[in-house]
Amino acid sequence: MAGYVATVKTGSVSTDRPRHITEPAVVKWILIAIALLFLGFLLVLPLVSVFVEAFRKGSEVYTAALSDPDALSAIKLTLMTAAIAVPLNLLFGLAAAWAITKFRFKGKNLLITLIDLPFAVSPVIAGLIYVLLFGARGWFGPWLAEHDIKILFALPGIVLATVFVTFPFVARELIPLMQSQGVQEEEAAVTLGAKGWRIFWKVTLPNIKWGLLYGIILCNARAMGEFGAVSVVSGHIRGSTNTMPLHIQILYNEYNFAGSFAMASLLVLLAVVTLAVKSIVEWKFNAAKHQGGE
Repeated sequence: MAGYVATVKTGSVSTDRPRHITEPAVVKWILIAIALLFLGFLLVLPLVSVFVEAFRKGSEVYTAALSDPDALSAIKLTLMTAAIAVPLNLLFGLAAAWAITKFRFKGKNLLITLIDLPFAVSPVIAGLIYVLLFGARGWFGPWLAEHDIKILFALPGIVLATVFVTFPFVARELIPLMQSQGVQEEEAAVTLGAKGWRIFWKVTLPNIKWGLLYGIILCNARAMGEFGAVSVVSGHIRGSTNTMPLHIQILYNEYNFAGSFAMASLLVLLAVVTLAVKSIVEWKFNAAKHQGGE
């Protein structure tokens, strides 16, 4: 045992640490260098190249690419889709997390499994599911055509596909958080005479607000960047059903590299802003959790 454990003293506190985490400093710096090189080549360098290619022909070409009517339509459709899908997933995530963590009922494990389903199913398969349901030869296609209701190749189909691939994010962020908090505070509120909605607004929501916001940010990021499922149900109608990722693909296939990289740079900027907000929320969440633990 003496050969395995190294004793580290800090002030008056003595801590036993395994020898495998007291390696020489050179090993630590080699590992850090490998990690930084890996991130540099696979993450930072590609992102930098997006902006280099976007501004290769000057800022005027960059501005013209983003002000093109088709590009503006793609930006508008992407933001509109996220604006619809994220609140829907917010409502579902809250309801699912509340039901799973606060109540006992048959089928709870099945519900949890279904929430995780989009993580296991390819987004392209998710898009094909809606084609089979709402396509011209799908289950509901003839009835929709008879009543002149458009689902596929229109905003409703894009929203449905986006909701499918993003609905686990809010629920999966809230469920472990609410399970760790337990039901003691809600039960105490009930004994004091509080009703359901008052308990939710005054007790539950303040405890989960940072986790909820964290899930919303992740859901919004995936909604804006979704490609596979949306590609299947959109029809690629230029200026009508192309989101930003689809518009980038079309421009790139047409060898319009300046336009495609300009749109890609806008998506990268949105991702960076999302990452910054995510980091702030994560810091707030950890700080609140630490204060609650104390």
